[in-house]
Amino acid sequence: MTSSSFQPTIALPAPVCEQAAQHLEQAAHRAIDGAAIPLKAFRAAADNDFILPVPVVEQAAACLLVLATETAQTVRPSALRAVISVALRLRDAVELSHQPALSSRFW
Repeated sequence: MTSSSFQPTIALPAPVCEQAAQHLEQAAHRAIDGAAIPLKAFRAAADNDFILPVPVVEQAAACLLVLATETAQTVRPSALRAVISVALRLRDAVELSHQPALSSRFW
């Protein structure tokens, strides 16, 4: 048996990827640690049918939550909600990817 370097992926809707890329760009400009890698991945997501590695999506969600925290006192509430909304959608997608697939068999 050989070991595989398979990395689980998530397919995200195009609008979520585009919004995440915009917010990650803001995070990168604010020098939030770890924002550069997911920013590059989300920018290139259209070339890969919006399929991203799970760890990258998880890192993006964390960066966006840090961005929301750091900008909470300086941005409009609607802008803050937009960042948090995208971060939570990414986090939810990661959580769903960790759930086992349901079997069609009854217990």
